[in-house]
Amino acid sequence: MLAVWCFMLFAAVGERLAVSGVDRSALQDGGMWDWFAPPGRLDAGDSEITYPKRLVQQIESEEEMAHDFLDTRVKNSSRSSTPVHLAQSCFQVEAFGLTFTLDLELNHHLLSSDYVERHFNHKGRPLQSVGGEHCYYQGRLRGLSGSWAAVSTCHGLCGMFSDGVFSYGIEPIHNSSNQVDGAHFIRRMQDIRLGPHCPDCREEDEPDSRGGDEGHARTREQQGSAGLKRSKRFVHRRSVQTETKFIELMVVNDNDMFVQLRSSSSQTKNFAKAVVNTADTIFQEQLNTRIVLVAMETWTTKNMMPVVEDPLETLQNFMKYRKDNIREQSDVVHLFSGRTFHSSRSGTAYTGGVCSPTRGGGINEYGSVGVMAITLCQSLGQNIGMRWNNARASAGDCRCPDAWVGCIMEEIGFYLPRKFSRCSVDEYTQFLLQGGGSCLFNKPNKLLDPPECGNGFVEPGEECDCGSQVECARSGGACCKKCTLTHDAMCSNGLCCSSCKYEQRGVVCRGAVNDCDIPETCTGDSSQCPHNVHKLDGYMCDNSQGRCYGGRCRTRDGQCKGLWGFNSADRFCYEKLNAEGTEKGNCGQGPGGQGWLQCNKPDVLCGFLFCANATTKPKFGDLQGEVTSFTLYHQNKYLDCRWVVTSRTSTPFS
Repeated sequence: MLAVWCFMLFAAVGERLAVSGVDRSALQDGGMWDWFAPPGRLDAGDSEITYPKRLVQQIESEEEMAHDFLDTRVKNSSRSSTPVHLAQSCFQVEAFGLTFTLDLELNHHLLSSDYVERHFNHKGRPLQSVGGEHCYYQGRLRGLSGSWAAVSTCHGLCGMFSDGVFSYGIEPIHNSSNQVDGAHFIRRMQDIRLGPHCPDCREEDEPDSRGGDEGHARTREQQGSAGLKRSKRFVHRRSVQTETKFIELMVVNDNDMFVQLRSSSSQTKNFAKAVVNTADTIFQEQLNTRIVLVAMETWTTKNMMPVVEDPLETLQNFMKYRKDNIREQSDVVHLFSGRTFHSSRSGTAYTGGVCSPTRGGGINEYGSVGVMAITLCQSLGQNIGMRWNNARASAGDCRCPDAWVGCIMEEIGFYLPRKFSRCSVDEYTQFLLQGGGSCLFNKPNKLLDPPECGNGFVEPGEECDCGSQVECARSGGACCKKCTLTHDAMCSNGLCCSSCKYEQRGVVCRGAVNDCDIPETCTGDSSQCPHNVHKLDGYMCDNSQGRCYGGRCRTRDGQCKGLWGFNSADRFCYEKLNAEGTEKGNCGQGPGGQGWLQCNKPDVLCGFLFCANATTKPKFGDLQGEVTSFTLYHQNKYLDCRWVVTSRTSTPFS
């Protein structure tokens, strides 16, 4: 049973890409190996038995020696404590007439120092533990550009790697009746094009956290290139691209997921970690962003909330569950569900919802690790401001740079894409430049693992750590040797480190991106830029036309233009209708949801949002409600006051 969860690490060729849904017929019928093969099955030549070797450096020599012993646990670690694995390791795999050398590094960013795991006993009481065995590696194939690897070494060599042409899944053979020591099964999978598996499923409306002050707008994900060109003028105002971002993620595995993974708590946790580890390789390479697990919860007895076929309803339920039951601090919380949603996609999330306790979340449908990692990349991509590429790609203004493998934010694409399109990267950059994602610049203080020189984090017992040899050669290597500062050096890297010295107090290390942001300055005694902060909600901005909310400047004209392309209605609409406190205008519902509250005169602009020329066709998506118009006569002219009531929430944009 030790390798059962490893089966999920392979990207099943017969499965559909995450955005198109996952084909489970192969999972549910036949034996375990059936679901690896597409209709017609793979040829026998696409799978082999192999005996991997671990490469160990020889004493006083640069040569490597191959060993059958694959264990990466540190030899002198205490048997009673959680095993500690080597920071770096190399493996040699011979298969299909080729020899692959995997150069791997322990993914130190995967688990935070406060990482906790929680499940429930038969009485429904939570059982919690801190930390866990960390055997999850990332790396590349030696000498092959464009290659990648994501492998676990807890029990043999188990995971995936790619040489840029084929993807390979490898896992140890564990057969109680005839176990062969060191024998592994390896399968070669060529990338193939995949399409939707559920033509009758509806295209669900995507939740959007950016429409209106409260973020209640729900729109279908349609693409438009408007606004992307504006990001160019902000390029030099803040190092949002060069500064590494960190998404602190919590994962919740529902009971259906637990059952899918043989009702094993350890297998469920290992599987989820493998998904995040694989997704992190993509985010690190493509977006200079790391995914850090801060907590994991597994519903081992029952679902702790309704998990229904409608993914949007499930997402709403999940966000309510987060608010009421989850105490761990995180940037986003995602549900890994073992059930099939009635949807053409295998996941959904609130667009731009990262850092929000009510909108920072998503749900991901069960699949293999490879497929589910892509689903997680897509849903996290939505959280950080990305939209689907297809409409713009067909129009010719958002082409994917990799026409063979495809790009991640495509609804229909090639199997296991590894890249985000230029449009997706621009959307992420623009989201950051507009003040979104402020929590992503806060680097976790420390990691779960003991001090390891070369992981890029300064830990107890180290003066500096510029990262791997390649990273040190790029930056910090002149100031830091073997995690010790060189002569007269104060620092080796950081936004407040220059030529091995601290920047002077007051030097701006992170500029303000808008009226609601605050520039951060160096303290004079640290190499790190202080945490990113913004002005308190309510400050006036944009020449007193709007107010700050969550680090962004919210104006009436800006919101109306974002929805329909037209300005806000005349101020008299607000003064007249919002002050009346009726269904035509108010400042919210009364106690217990009864009646409507009148807006005080100074607060009339905080009630309903009235837009000029609002129509039933917004700039993007479809309107899930109705446009209501009311005409007022004021100062010898007629004023058109229009507002929108959504069908799902029965409340207006405000």
